[in-house]
Amino acid sequence: MAGARPEQAVLTRDTDMSKTEETRAVIESMVDGLNDHRISDIGEFFSESFRWMGNQGCGTKTGLREFQDNWQKPFQAAFSDKVCIDEARLYMGEWAAAFGRQEATHAGEFMGIAPTGKRVEIRYMDFWKVVDGKIVDNYVMVDFPHVMQQLGVDAFDGDGWENLDPKT
Repeated sequence: MAGARPEQAVLTRDTDMSKTEETRAVIESMVDGLNDHRISDIGEFFSESFRWMGNQGCGTKTGLREFQDNWQKPFQAAFSDKVCIDEARLYMGEWAAAFGRQEATHAGEFMGIAPTGKRVEIRYMDFWKVVDGKIVDNYVMVDFPHVMQQLGVDAFDGDGWENLDPKT
């Protein structure tokens, strides 16, 4: 790319590195809360006005109530016996990130797919910003096409780029 470059890492440029341990404590407690299937009191970890910004299929939730009603409740209705397993976590000041998987049973309708009772892996990546002990922003990527594939539905109708991968 010749010429001027776009400004990079604007959101993390001024992070307060002294907040790293506080951020770690909030995120670790929040993940425990999610693994305990908490909904009504999840505000212990999230600000009332926090933003949950997901990829296509997940949507964007503004505020705690939208997150509870339009993510947590439908997700738990579709997937029972779920456990969240962060495979890696990174902490930097007011920011944290993780990637991992949830293991769950497909117990309710998901993306128009009737319950199968199959055990599935739901891969994700999360980035959180913590201010004053609460999550204010949560950027999320959930691999719904992978979940659908496990349930027998190809979201890409055979045109996914994994077709370009070498065959082993």
